[in-house]
Amino acid sequence: MTPTMPPTKTEHVIKRIEPEAPLIDVMGGSARWEISLHKHGLVALVDVMPRMAPQGQTADFAIVQAARVSYGAGTKKVHEDRGLIRYLMRHRHTTPFEMVEFKFHVAMPIFVARQWIRHRTANVNEYSARYSIVPDRFYRPTVEEVRKQSKGNRQGGTEPVDDASAQEFLTYLERAEKHYHDYEHLLEKGVTRELARIGLPVSVFTQWYWKCDLHNIFHFLSLRLDDHAQQEIRDYARAMFQLIRPICPVACEAFEDYRLHGIHLSRLEIETIKTGQPLATDNKRENAEWEAKKPRLGL
Repeated sequence: MTPTMPPTKTEHVIKRIEPEAPLIDVMGGSARWEISLHKHGLVALVDVMPRMAPQGQTADFAIVQAARVSYGAGTKKVHEDRGLIRYLMRHRHTTPFEMVEFKFHVAMPIFVARQWIRHRTANVNEYSARYSIVPDRFYRPTVEEVRKQSKGNRQGGTEPVDDASAQEFLTYLERAEKHYHDYEHLLEKGVTRELARIGLPVSVFTQWYWKCDLHNIFHFLSLRLDDHAQQEIRDYARAMFQLIRPICPVACEAFEDYRLHGIHLSRLEIETIKTGQPLATDNKRENAEWEAKKPRLGL
């Protein structure tokens, strides 16, 4: 018997719909927007989703578009896109912000990359030192940028260290950078790249492509623009925010107003404001955080 052949699947008809209004490139036709940092570093915006927006609008429109699908008929009462975006930010309705995505090309020292990669909400592809030779590029701060360990912040410091100690630190970095000559020599001797790289200091530069949605970028920025973040990664965060602000200015304004420069108050702190009594806790860190908030609140 002749085997029965399965019926041929009919292809769907693609309906091509023209835009209701002319579209513009939110990056103005540029291939990339780039900011240089730390001599060898950079943050470059290489793509955006949506790349095209109705004429006269920004990528903010995609946030509003998604929110109104979610809200349905109830959004007929919303007449101002800016007001809706600010409402979403204020009330932590985060999903619409995920409708905007950014792709960056970043070159940074490895010690910055290791902090950055802790944010596990992006798609990342990093330069591979197993396949390629590490470029001879290192981060070295100026004498004025060498900081003294803070007594209250175990993670870092903001005040400069004395000049003699700063110069000693820079000499230490110079010695570490000289390991690059050993790295090159051992590669020539036939040592594998994957092994030869492990003697290089974390001041050497790496690079990657990093793609993330706006909601999670705001989370990254809220932590890495904070005064307690390491200065070097704050430099990258500021550059990133500078690049995305023209693309979605309304969302960035709302982020600054409600998250970056806003203050979160705990139940204990609210009770203290109401009663005028000391904070009802013996925890030193909670009390220190409250003392830091009081000047911002005019208390």
